[in-house]
Amino acid sequence: MLVAGFPADAFGTNCYVVATGPGEQCVVVDPGIGVLDRLDALLAEHRLHPAAVLLTHGHLDHTFSVAPVCGARGIPAYVHPDDRELLADPSKALSMDLTQLFGGRLPYAEPDDVAELTDGATLALAGLEITVDHAPGHTGGSVLFRMPGAGSPWEAEQICLSGDVLFAGSIGRTDLPGGSMPRMLSSLREKVLPLADDTVVLPGHGPATTIGRERASNPYLLEVAGSGGARPAAPTRGL
Repeated sequence: MLVAGFPADAFGTNCYVVATGPGEQCVVVDPGIGVLDRLDALLAEHRLHPAAVLLTHGHLDHTFSVAPVCGARGIPAYVHPDDRELLADPSKALSMDLTQLFGGRLPYAEPDDVAELTDGATLALAGLEITVDHAPGHTGGSVLFRMPGAGSPWEAEQICLSGDVLFAGSIGRTDLPGGSMPRMLSSLREKVLPLADDTVVLPGHGPATTIGRERASNPYLLEVAGSGGARPAAPTRGL
């Protein structure tokens, strides 16, 4: 199994490629701002052929390059229906400050082929079996992507691409349009805490971690589990 990635220059958003091995088809996860050249180089290095783009949610820093990546190869993009409108108009999920920063200066376009994700579905793509967990809170359509991790660099039982739901030591912010702290806490309780401790988490920003590490030290998971101390401050990571 091949899992590789890099942080985009803008916002440090992690873009990943996952394949059964070099020279095979792959999925691209969250192609953000300014990633096209580095993504092409990564694909060429491992001789990979994208079969689809998977989006953990609809924020611009995760979706900006989805149309050119899909359009150049004639492949679909997968997004949860609650975030689909953000592909055509990502300003709907931006704060006033961010709208002013981006407004009118970036080309917004939905890919020609968009497939909608369903909670609990298993996608068979590029020889991989990828389970979708709808985990709203950061956005209404945030999802986790889980897949078996045998043969991965971590030799884990399971890998979870968590987008901006879960980070090492934190969670995604919930104060932008479409965000909700009650829904985020419910997602952490119902979708994240049940995962096995050895599950490797590949987040949308920052370093990889494990569920066991986060269960023991992440203040938001400690709060949800009822074993934390003082209530953690409002999260600030993510676009």
